[in-house]
Amino acid sequence: MTAEVSHRFASADASDLARRRLAIGFMNWAHALDHFVILIYPTVVIELAVIYGRTYASLIALSTASFVAFGLFALPAGWLADRWSRRNMMVGFYAGCGLSLIGAALAPSLVGLAIALFMLGVFAAIYHPVGTAMILENATQRGRTMAFNGVCGNLGVSLAAGITAALTAAFTWRGAFLVPGLICVLTGAIYFWLVPADAKGRAAARSTSPDVAMSATAAAMIVGLFVVVALSAGLVFNTISISLPKIVDERVGNGISLVAVGGLTTAVFLCGAVAQITVGRLVERFPLHILFAISAVMQFAGVVWAVYATGTSLLFALAFTMAAIYGQITLNDLVIARYTADAWRGRVYAVRYFLTFMVSGVAVSMIAFLYARGGFDLVLDATAFIALGFLVAVLLIALIANGVEKTRVVQQPAE
Repeated sequence: MTAEVSHRFASADASDLARRRLAIGFMNWAHALDHFVILIYPTVVIELAVIYGRTYASLIALSTASFVAFGLFALPAGWLADRWSRRNMMVGFYAGCGLSLIGAALAPSLVGLAIALFMLGVFAAIYHPVGTAMILENATQRGRTMAFNGVCGNLGVSLAAGITAALTAAFTWRGAFLVPGLICVLTGAIYFWLVPADAKGRAAARSTSPDVAMSATAAAMIVGLFVVVALSAGLVFNTISISLPKIVDERVGNGISLVAVGGLTTAVFLCGAVAQITVGRLVERFPLHILFAISAVMQFAGVVWAVYATGTSLLFALAFTMAAIYGQITLNDLVIARYTADAWRGRVYAVRYFLTFMVSGVAVSMIAFLYARGGFDLVLDATAFIALGFLVAVLLIALIANGVEKTRVVQQPAE
């Protein structure tokens, strides 16, 4: 009898672990797709400038609404996921992104393309508040799981320029939208079939207590500083990510092909993946808030280096900056998770990504405005100033978190 009961428990544990791994696997793939699809246009725009005879500044501005939607619609996505179903929201993510990309491929004009890009931003906004909460809900090793998920997102960013350039060369710019669109729709159908709907009452059963509690005063200060962090991090991340193909095109060397631009851009982004794998190991040995502060210092130093670098040295500067940017993204999410209850994470991440990605539209407009007046020298100067604001806010968060963690250790009873 005892052996039979033990076997049932073992089977239940194995089944639960398999369910968790499947959910995490789909979230990792979704993270890669999310960043990939939103960054198709910044590479395609180089080809569109040749086809339509328009300036880079005027064409990149067409994606403003898409990047604004990418942040704006994170708020309702997080709220719906916590109140309704995280799984069903992810079905909408896959299907909506796929259909929007197909619409972009079939767009008869630049206006139609801009509308399709806006819809892409609406559905792409679902992933970060919903997918991040699902990763944390299913993870058994939070640091490593979040780090690998971050690597998947980074691979989406890294491969976007290279794959988009290759698809454009093979099938024109329309193929660069159509192929990923079909992949998204197919993945959505498989996800709907394999992953069961959320159990009834599951939302209400989620924990309402954070891993580490803090006073109301400390919480208020942390929230205020995280607003600054989200806005400044969003501007730095989006400005570098969106303009990177054009920076490489202009400042690394003259006369290189679009495929070469895509390949070099991909290589720079891949440095972020290495950083996230490293972060996943470091969080198991060192305090999160200390690592967060170090990543902020590295990010600021990297952007300043990129301001003054050209040619091959610029690639090293951009690689260093990208490593710092992606390292701090993973640490940012883990710090939030440590001080936020599971029942609220969807909404908290919704606000975090709303702020981070809402400034995507600002970043696009900023790139267009500054580039037209001073080229990428002016764009990178402004980015360095924003990175300094991020550094100050993170250092203050680390100072407050350090006090909270010390108090927690003192209050814990002796074993």
